[in-house]
Amino acid sequence: MLAGELYRSDDPELQAELIRAEKLAHRYNTMEPDDPARREALAELLGGLGEDTWIRPPLRVDFGYHITIGPRSFVNCGAVMLDVAPIRIGADVQIGPNVQLLTPTHPIEPGPRRDKWEAAEPITIGDNVWLGGGVIVCPGVSIGENTVVGAGAVVSRDLPANVVAVGNPARVIREIDPES
Repeated sequence: MLAGELYRSDDPELQAELIRAEKLAHRYNTMEPDDPARREALAELLGGLGEDTWIRPPLRVDFGYHITIGPRSFVNCGAVMLDVAPIRIGADVQIGPNVQLLTPTHPIEPGPRRDKWEAAEPITIGDNVWLGGGVIVCPGVSIGENTVVGAGAVVSRDLPANVVAVGNPARVIREIDPES
């Protein structure tokens, strides 16, 4: 699964892990905002949670433990992070509301798809990236540091560092001076 190989999502072991993550996410999503145990619940769900990182609920994940988020990052409400493969989010990242980070893929051929085969490719978000509201990041994509992705963009290919990208599919419209 993590190596991009085909797997079946109805495998009993995977189903148990999905249920575990769903329960942890539910607990996190329904806790009072000032509950001191809230961060602990999030840390139990995720594979790595940087210092001073904040995620506003609701948060939806597949497994949770394949997600790492660097320090001082912020994820707004409604995030969907389908982490069948690793999702790595750097430091000082800003993620707008209703952003989707989607690692699962499905076969193009109808037979394997009908037989419920799936695969996944990792997503990497560099340091100091800003993903606007409603951005969708597709399987296997990397976004370079300091890059800004405009609201509603669909990122289907890698984006370099220090650019602004918008649209569907996302395309670079300008460069950013990383020293400014």
